[in-house]
Amino acid sequence: MVPRVIITDAAKAIVDQLKQRFGDLMFHQSGGCCDGSQPMCFEKGILR
Repeated sequence: MVPRVIITDAAKAIVDQLKQRFGDLMFHQSGGCCDGSQPMCFEKGILR
C-alpha cells in the first residue's frame, strides 16, 4: 500500500500544536490558479 500523505516530524509537531489549539482540522489542496494552488489548513467545518 502506498501512503497518500507523507509528513515530516517537524510538520507533524506543528499540526499537533494546531489540533490542540483549534481541535479537528481539515486540509485542502486547491486546484485553481487564483490562490496559487497552495495547501490550506482550516478548522474542521469552516470551509464550505
